[in-house]
This record gives sequence, C-alpha cells and structure tokens, in this order.
Amino acid sequence: MTGDAGDAGGLGLGHPGFFAGEPDGALSDERRRCPVRWHDDGQFWALCRHADVVAVSRDPERFFSSGGVLMADRGREIAAQDSILYLDPPRHGQYRKLVNRAFTPRRVAELEPRIRAMTRQLLDAVDPREPVDLVEALTAPLPLWVIAELLGLPADDRADFRRWSDAVMQAATDLTEDTALLALELFGYFERHLDARTAHPADDLLTALVQAEVDGETLSRQDQLGFCMTLLVAGNETTRALLSGGLVALAEAPEQRAALVADPSAVPAAVEEMLRWVTPIMAMARTAAVDTDIGGCDVRKGDYVVMVYGAANRDEEVFGADAERFDVTRSPNPHLAFGFGEHFCIGAPLARLEARVVIDEVLRRWPDYAVLGPPRRAPSTLLRQITSVPVRFAGP
Repeated sequence: MTGDAGDAGGLGLGHPGFFAGEPDGALSDERRRCPVRWHDDGQFWALCRHADVVAVSRDPERFFSSGGVLMADRGREIAAQDSILYLDPPRHGQYRKLVNRAFTPRRVAELEPRIRAMTRQLLDAVDPREPVDLVEALTAPLPLWVIAELLGLPADDRADFRRWSDAVMQAATDLTEDTALLALELFGYFERHLDARTAHPADDLLTALVQAEVDGETLSRQDQLGFCMTLLVAGNETTRALLSGGLVALAEAPEQRAALVADPSAVPAAVEEMLRWVTPIMAMARTAAVDTDIGGCDVRKGDYVVMVYGAANRDEEVFGADAERFDVTRSPNPHLAFGFGEHFCIGAPLARLEARVVIDEVLRRWPDYAVLGPPRRAPSTLLRQITSVPVRFAGP
C-alpha cells in the first residue's frame, strides 16, 4: 500500500524524532492496518510484521546490504569498507569470520569475572541515597569499558571513546560538520593504534585485525578502520540502550522485578524480554535486487526496504495477545533485537552477558531502586537510546 504512515507525535517514521518519542502505539497501528507500506516522505517501504522482516533478512540475493542499511544511507554513496554491515555474501561471511572467534559463547563466558568487576566498580562509586543519572553512572560507561578493553585500547582514553562513539551514532542520522570532524578524530586514533599493533602485537582485537587475511591477503587499512568503528560504536551504544531501557522497564513493573529478586535464575529469560521490549536498533534497511512481492505489495528493483524491528517485536501473530505487555517470563521469545540471518549481531553473546551481570548486581544491592522521572531520548532513525534518566538506587 502507498501513502504516509501513522506517526508518533506528528512525526513520520523517517523523522529522527519518531523513535525519541513514544512510537510503539503508532507502530502497532501500522502493523495491524498496513504491515507493508510505502512512505512517500522517506521514499522507502516499511515492514512492520515479524514474518516479513525475517523473510527479507534471510534472502540476501533478493535484498542486499551494499545499497545501504540505515535510513540516512538513502541516496548517499556507500563504501563497503565503511562497515561489515554493508557487505553481502560471500564477502560478508569471509570478513565476519575474522572477529567471530572473539565473540563465541565460550570466549564471552570467560569475560564474566572482568565484566562483573567493572560493574561493581561503577556501582561502588554511586551514593545510593542520592539521585543520579543512570546513564552516566552505569549504562554508558560499562559497555564502553568492555569493548575498549577487548579492542586493547587504554583505559585513560575512555572519555574520548564516549565522545567519539556518541558523535558517530549521531552522524548515522544527521551528518554535520561537527560529527564528521569527531569521526575523523576517531579514525586518526585508530590509525595510530593499528600502527602500534603492527609493530608490537598483543592479545586483543586490534592485533587480530592487523594480522587477519582474506583469500591470502591482509585487510586494507580502510577495512581495518571500518571494523574498529563498527566494533567500538555498535558494541557499546546498543548495549547501553538495552541496559538503560531494561532497568527502566523493570522499575515500571515492580512485581516482575520482585520475582527476579526472589529467583535470580530467571534473569537470562528476563534479558531476552528486555531485548524484545527495548529493541535497541529499531530499524535497518536493504535494497531490492529484483522486482518482487512483499506482503502482497509490488516492490520494484532498487526500492529501499526498511525492516522495523521495533514493530516486528510486538507482533501478536508471533508473541500472542499480550505482545504489548512486558513479561520477564515470556517463552518462547523469538525476538529480532539482534537482527536475523547472516547479519545477526556478532556481539549478541556479549550484550546478553553484560545485561545479565548488570541486572544481577543491581538487584542484589538495591532491589527497590526507583526511577525518579521520565527518560530523555536522543532523536535517531536507527537507535532507541535513553540519554539520561534520574534514579535513586536505594529506592523511593
């Protein structure tokens, strides 16, 4: 169907303010009324139904990534070296193998003591009787510290990582002169550290990148930089969104939070529901390689197709009549928060571990922590990100 979509606060789906508001009601209406719709304002098809998102995700021959994966990519020149996100098979699989070994469930499980120590360090620094910003105190620094350590970057540079990472995520929606300059700073920083690892290898991801080979050839420097950017930014911004949104959701459902306090073994299932409920990456795109059909709509070769994960994750046909309810006991839970198919998130095991550790540590110390005000969210056509939310860890 062709036309303009339902909106949130008067904003269309392609507007950066849409996901910063309360989009869930509008997305549910869209999914029920017209799950496949052409958006005139952004010149793309929006897919809001779980089955359609899965179908497109698993078919890279008909729907490719090299034409762009972000809403903001529409109409700009895409360079494959920018990120593994823009690669299609078979090249995508070759490059993915280069970092897969660092994120296997076994390797990630070995990181738990270190992640738990970092979490406790951050929580030890909090005065639980005073209001604090949850994002600044906990959910922003932890995933940034973790991914920076995996890359092998100095702890003294953490403040710069935060500044650069936030700028790159902002540029994914709104590329300005300021964000472009900060991105260049980050490229320069990685250049220096990649040079250092070439001369002096270490046991970290930067060394793995400079030593990696595809078809007998080492990666170009541009490819190495693309990997670094993706790992630093995607590896911490999305987990921050999960941690922030998940802790807020638990505070808004005190009976479910109490159940987790009583039975900590239920935390892993609760993390899956947080992923579904929050859906940190709300939408990504593909380009149609051929004239085709999606949900009874004629999609033409070259059309941009946006997979709205946030809508698909509340699809009643998959999650039942209570899909609009946050339920930490939900099972099964085939959410799409990590994507689907060959682009399924490499860092999924790490994000799950970080969330499990944070929820466990917070609830052990302060089972009645209180959210003191509404979260503030960043405008974005990609990420559902809380930028600040006041909490008191010792409770009301």
